[in-house]
Amino acid sequence: MPHAFITGITGQDGSHLAEFLLGKGYAVTGLVRRTSGEYPWRLVGIRDRVTLIEGDVLDLGSLLGALEATRPDEVYHLAAQSFVGASFEQPELTANVTGLGTVRMLDAVRRVAPKARFYQASSSEMFGQPVATPQDESTPFRPRSPYGAAKAFAHHMAVNAREAHGLHVACGILFNHEGPRRGIEFVTRRITDAVARIKLGRAREITLGNLEARRDWGAASDYVEAMWRMLQHPEPDDWVVATGTSHSVAEWCEAAFAHVGLDWRDHVRVDPARRRPSDISGLVGDASRARERLGFVPKTSFNDLVASMVDADLARIAAAER
Repeated sequence: MPHAFITGITGQDGSHLAEFLLGKGYAVTGLVRRTSGEYPWRLVGIRDRVTLIEGDVLDLGSLLGALEATRPDEVYHLAAQSFVGASFEQPELTANVTGLGTVRMLDAVRRVAPKARFYQASSSEMFGQPVATPQDESTPFRPRSPYGAAKAFAHHMAVNAREAHGLHVACGILFNHEGPRRGIEFVTRRITDAVARIKLGRAREITLGNLEARRDWGAASDYVEAMWRMLQHPEPDDWVVATGTSHSVAEWCEAAFAHVGLDWRDHVRVDPARRRPSDISGLVGDASRARERLGFVPKTSFNDLVASMVDADLARIAAAER
């Protein structure tokens, strides 16, 4: 039975990945911080099938101990300070967790499990204000946030570990991916949560910043399969994962409100103060290499993704009030 080790297992991607790998017959161990209190709701249904071990990407010793105890065949490094907005307020923390946390994880793998295959969660935010559209594996990075800069550093360190130390490191340059397990601080989930509250009569409006910002949104439950496929490929490489279609925040609002029979323009208020210090006008990925060489094709449409999140928030809010 292959053994997978997941950092960030308590997050959106980590919980979906754990479910996927269990379905493939893996033994799954997840790294959790002592202070983490979020994992029960995301791991409901699989908690008794995964092993959780305490550790922190800020502490190399705990990573070494966790890997020595598990000796995994595959390592999926998903842990990060992943909220772009917060990275402007906490750039040093973001650099330490998202950037140097990756360096520590790579160092631990090199020392303890050098034969393990390693997945690095890179990000489309590394492209920043892109020099070409769509973006593929050869597009230069121009990050426009501390998060994007930290991810670019982590990406380059992962590539360096592959080239200098011979580690089997695959970097997934994933474009935005969402789902019902997305944190409430992210704009997509803020919108679907607000739609549910408005539909149920618990709120009247939502305040947003930049409605023109465009992203290539896919489903997290789909994209974890791409992570796994990258580590099954015989040669480690960098891979863009995206749908190839972009939508604006306004379009997300339109789809979410329309799903419950409402007009988004009656309920969305714009506040320029909510804009980021520097934002990205548009990102859209060219995932042709992943499609052709890994055989990965996203399954969930934009409208179905939005609807699934609205429905989940409707059910959650209604259940909490019973």
